[in-house]
Amino acid sequence: MSATSDLKGRGPMLLAMVLAVLGYQINATMLSPALPDVIERLGTTTAAAGLSQTLFFLMAAIGQVTLARLSDQRGRKPMMIVCAFVLIAGNLLCVFAPNIEIFIAGRVLQGISAAMFTLAFLTLNQLLTPAGFGKAAGIITAVNGGLAGVDAIAGGQIADTIGFRGIFVCSTLIAVAGLIGVRTYVPDVPATAVDGRFDSRGIAALALGLTGILVGLAQGAAWGWTSVLTLGFLLGGLASLVFFVVSQKTAANPVIDIEVLASRRAWPLLLTTVCTLGGAFGAIALTIPLFSQDARVGLGLSAVTAAVLFLTPIQLIGVISAPLTGRLGPKIGWRTIVVTGAVANFAIFLFATFFLHNEWILVASLAALGVTYGGFMLTGLNGLAVTTAPKDKPGSLSGLNGACFGIGASLGIALASAMITAGSDAGGPTEAGYQHAMYTALALLGIGVLTAFLIQRPDPAEAPAEAPQPVLAHH
Repeated sequence: MSATSDLKGRGPMLLAMVLAVLGYQINATMLSPALPDVIERLGTTTAAAGLSQTLFFLMAAIGQVTLARLSDQRGRKPMMIVCAFVLIAGNLLCVFAPNIEIFIAGRVLQGISAAMFTLAFLTLNQLLTPAGFGKAAGIITAVNGGLAGVDAIAGGQIADTIGFRGIFVCSTLIAVAGLIGVRTYVPDVPATAVDGRFDSRGIAALALGLTGILVGLAQGAAWGWTSVLTLGFLLGGLASLVFFVVSQKTAANPVIDIEVLASRRAWPLLLTTVCTLGGAFGAIALTIPLFSQDARVGLGLSAVTAAVLFLTPIQLIGVISAPLTGRLGPKIGWRTIVVTGAVANFAIFLFATFFLHNEWILVASLAALGVTYGGFMLTGLNGLAVTTAPKDKPGSLSGLNGACFGIGASLGIALASAMITAGSDAGGPTEAGYQHAMYTALALLGIGVLTAFLIQRPDPAEAPAEAPQPVLAHH
């Protein structure tokens, strides 16, 4: 199929894709300020609410790997329609959830639908010229981090008035509009030829392994670290991951290229991504929203106020700084961008951790993360994954890095939830629990600094003439 020369006449198709990805994205950004409302209305615990967030981001990583790979064989549009139906089903479960168990099931389905982002980029890349793709990708990417903080404020307002269920009603309406738009305006594009069968065994082992370990970490404090249940999840997950690695060596069409993974251009980068997302999400998506609204030991703010002060600045500044970082990266080097961002993130989080009770220092610290995290790290990690990939496998590292965004986010939330739960008393979370969660985030970011320095410097001779577009993960 010949590519179009520009975006002329593609407005309805692009709008349909924007609605399709927005239906998923607001479930990632609008719910954070509403977590205390979820806990109260469902009569559940911080640990269970944290588990719902952990599984949401974990399934986002697995969904992107699985459904994007399936679309190579089944076609992009059919898999986009599957994503839309899965999202709608997950939303309805959360709207009518009578308890936390049904709510978690809904969050799992919503997370899987994150593949809509990757499918949208792959579809646009097949339909448009490089120039047209760049413009369209910029529009989709604007939705990638939310709506410049407006969605976080809206989430807080909905939580303060009609409750968290209203967020999923909004998402459902947008997802239905996106589904209709995709069916009507997104053309069928030919499936790409893929050698070998889809590695369903590898995907299953990866999903079971990551789920076992992350659920064990998230619930260990509540179940007891030496309990049969905790050890079963942790050891079972570890065994599944070992089987996954072994199976990839003999799979006809492996999920992960072990040869690429073992290179110093890959594993330090992937660990940096996991640790950066882990530290940031553990604090921003769980600890700070809960702490800021905790009237007993926290700041006692409303959901709207907490969103305006602590979530909106990061997203708003990130929308501005990310494109600027994209222009700066090729000039000074993507590795320099990542190392600089990692060091700056650690310094800012160190300040925020020790001044957690000082509202305005905390606001200023999180606003600064809009540049160092939302701009430097998120853009730099994607750019570095593209420029350091082997010439003969240009998309291998981008795909792995995209999955690590979700893995890191789910790990950070799991650990933060465990720390808050371990520090709770009869009255609920304590100041020590929140502080330990921030220390954990800080430790992850510290590891990320070390691994950033270990990333192999790109060889200019290996840079492709026209680098492939980075796989942009949700965040």
